[in-house]
Amino acid sequence: MAEAAALALLRWYLEQGIDAAIGARPVDRYRGETAAGAQAPGPPAMAPATPAAALPTAGAMAEPAAGGMVEPIVADARDLAALRRMLADFEACPLRRTATNLVFADGVPGAPVMLIGEAPGAEEDRQGLPFVGASGQLLDRMLASIGLSRQRDVYITNILPWRPPGNRKPTAAETTMCIPFLRRHIELAAPAVLVFLGGTAAQALLGVSEGITRLRGRWLDCPAAGRTIPALATFHPAFLLRTPAAKRQAWSDLLALKARLGGLELG
Repeated sequence: MAEAAALALLRWYLEQGIDAAIGARPVDRYRGETAAGAQAPGPPAMAPATPAAALPTAGAMAEPAAGGMVEPIVADARDLAALRRMLADFEACPLRRTATNLVFADGVPGAPVMLIGEAPGAEEDRQGLPFVGASGQLLDRMLASIGLSRQRDVYITNILPWRPPGNRKPTAAETTMCIPFLRRHIELAAPAVLVFLGGTAAQALLGVSEGITRLRGRWLDCPAAGRTIPALATFHPAFLLRTPAAKRQAWSDLLALKARLGGLELG
């Protein structure tokens, strides 16, 4: 019984995105004291050589990386395989060290529709593919409802290629660092239409502050490599799983996508 309970607890931890321990012994934070055997941190033996105010923050590190280093690097990627290798070798983003796998893309490169989500989840991190968990299964059903398939018609990626710990929302610094890779990804994939799954993707690529409820259902212009790609924002499948009532609006967005594709000359 104890073993079964322990396994059930571990499964629950994984479902909640808890996949790393921060100490060798548990600490009861509600008691206001350390657990038996745990040592309370004492004062440092000596002051640090560098003042804390002078230490770079994650945001401060992201700006030069994105502006001064990342954009010239990604410009050298001549195809999707080269871009994937660049991301696999890119060590400046801290998320790379906590993720299990790089989650680059899935579907058909060069497909007419490119879908862009926010970040990988736990199942995506394990498999190294975007949208393969519960939200991915819903996405596949949504695409099938208008005659599309990831094996034939769409190409899928995320803003971030690595999973944030605990499935937390990406920070502004992380997004800033990864956006140059994503823009080059769009240029190389050269889709006819973009679909933003959730407000984060639309905000990051369009530089707008409106939320998804205001952005969804409207055709937007996304600049990419000297051309403009029509883009449609809709709800993220994970949101639809939590809010089934929003599926009616998502269905309207899917019909708008189908109508737009019907009017395009697709090679």
